[in-house]
Amino acid sequence: MSDREHSSDGLTVEHHFENADQQYQSAKLGMWIFLGTEILFFGGLFVAYSVYRSNHPEIFVFGHHFLDKNLGALNTVILICSSLTAAWAVRAAQLRQIGMLKLMIMLTILCAFGFMGVKSVEYNGKWKHGLLWAGKYDPHLEDHGETLHDIIGEEIAEEAHVEIVTEETVVEVRPAQPAADPDRSTIAPAAEGPAGLAAPDSAATDGAEVEVEPANAQTYFSIYFLLTGLHGIHVLGGIGAFIWLLLCARRGDFDSGHFTRVDMVALYWHLVDLIWIYLFLLLYLI
Repeated sequence: MSDREHSSDGLTVEHHFENADQQYQSAKLGMWIFLGTEILFFGGLFVAYSVYRSNHPEIFVFGHHFLDKNLGALNTVILICSSLTAAWAVRAAQLRQIGMLKLMIMLTILCAFGFMGVKSVEYNGKWKHGLLWAGKYDPHLEDHGETLHDIIGEEIAEEAHVEIVTEETVVEVRPAQPAADPDRSTIAPAAEGPAGLAAPDSAATDGAEVEVEPANAQTYFSIYFLLTGLHGIHVLGGIGAFIWLLLCARRGDFDSGHFTRVDMVALYWHLVDLIWIYLFLLLYLI
């Protein structure tokens, strides 16, 4: 007895399923269980992010200036487009449009490589300036003839005078005069806040120099590399899965209208896209 049977519409049904619909529903249930474990996995990391940010907000305020929001937004657009092509690939498989299926899979792979390319540019910048994780954190902006202004752009430069103390590589800033605009929102530091925040009666209010780089600033970059690195591993896994689908399409596995594999990989890819949107909001924008 053959391990496989074929339904009336030509779909391959494994021996332990009664029909093609049961096989599809079982595969979908299994994929959703897997995606649930992924959500729990990243959910724990998001909780850790929330705890650290709640206890040490100054670290995240400092660190996010070193991320390029334009590159982050570009990667967001790339992944959203890739979700569109992945969904289109599922529809093409359902309609037995094999040529369109192959095209959509290749476009999705191209978008995924584009995402990793942009991320490699970001990582290279962090590596060049020593903005790494834990004990690897060793900022050396002056080694490249750059200042904090060159890295974080105009935002801080417009509000304060930036200077680099090269002896110990400490980034310092002289506060600018208060803005004349009465509608501008300002948040006074807490009287007894986390380390690194200036107290109301500190020298900062007298125009003295304050240290912009808070204690344990490397914590931010450790969280950044942990979250984005794990997400990048998932992107690489998605690339491998779509390459497998492309090989299956070229072999003719989807000629009969079988689309379960395409649908399951697309579901996985949509989750990868969704997780990145959260990472973009938490790390780049907030």
